[in-house]
Amino acid sequence: MVSIYSRWRSSALLFSGGLFIASLTMISELGVAYASNPAPWSFAVYGTVLAGLVLLHWGVSLLYDRPFSVRAALAIFLLGMAGYLMVREVPRTWWGYGFVYQGPYAVVTFSAAITVFLSDRKTAMDKALGFVLAFSGAHFLVKATLAALMGPGATPSAYISTSYAVMSQSITAVLIVAVGLMLLAVLTLDIMAVERGHAEHDSLSGLANRRGLDKAAKRMVDSSGDRQHAVILCDIDHFKSINDSYGHHAGDMVISAFARMITTLAGTGAIVARIGGEEFAVLLPGTSPAIAVAVADTLRIGTRKMTVPGLPGGSVVTASFGVAALPANGDLETALRQADAALYDAKRGGRDRVHQARSLAA
Repeated sequence: MVSIYSRWRSSALLFSGGLFIASLTMISELGVAYASNPAPWSFAVYGTVLAGLVLLHWGVSLLYDRPFSVRAALAIFLLGMAGYLMVREVPRTWWGYGFVYQGPYAVVTFSAAITVFLSDRKTAMDKALGFVLAFSGAHFLVKATLAALMGPGATPSAYISTSYAVMSQSITAVLIVAVGLMLLAVLTLDIMAVERGHAEHDSLSGLANRRGLDKAAKRMVDSSGDRQHAVILCDIDHFKSINDSYGHHAGDMVISAFARMITTLAGTGAIVARIGGEEFAVLLPGTSPAIAVAVADTLRIGTRKMTVPGLPGGSVVTASFGVAALPANGDLETALRQADAALYDAKRGGRDRVHQARSLAA
């Protein structure tokens, strides 16, 4: 179900497949306990767990954008199964039995943990998943030690009734559920982050929308101490005429070109948003009004130089700009109202120009 909505569809499907295959171990354990010939069921117990872990490791590698060798994974699986067949011929009371049996499990799980720790993703949930995987890998080695100390039973059927079996299966069941829940949490949080990003961005321009602007402005003001900032409001001139004359597709192309131009020329650190049909806002952190006016004029000139597909050759697009100050710990809404008033003055004064808020101009 998560794979339907997740951008990590392949990882989600691999996790589902791995956990499903590993869950078949329960059916195989019943065969070990009650079948007249427990050997094939014992083989299935080992193989389902190892196959499930390999698929989980594969999914983790895709999720965290790390290399994964299918051949190496297949080789580990086949070597693990071969090791199981070899160790089945030696007495189960041999001290090394548990380490040969549990070793491949530990290798695959530790590899998945290392994949998480080496990735560029460092959120708290990612670290938690890495630690759960590392703990799961360590628990296989602990189980091998317990097998040497407590004894795994002389035969597969006898193993089922040992104290070691109860402890081993209980711990493994808890950890499998923990790993599954952690993987589900990582994927779900990623879906939430993507949807939150969609809710805060404008699909046409690729810029933040009003909601995204408000959040970015709050972060900027909260982290800037006593620095002053500036706000620029921009409005494309005669935009309705562009739509009426050349069609809405041409209007969309103008919006896209204008967004790219502002993003390029506004400078590093600028926060750019589309807050209306043809209206845009630019937040300039730590910028004085005088510098903001110069930036706005650069944007005004850049608008005139835009080449927009969908408009006739020689067409010139213009825009008007209003500039206002955003004081330290100031209110964005107030600054936007002042910039909007300045923008209105620019429109009324003939368009294709930059105006400061009246308090600044005075």
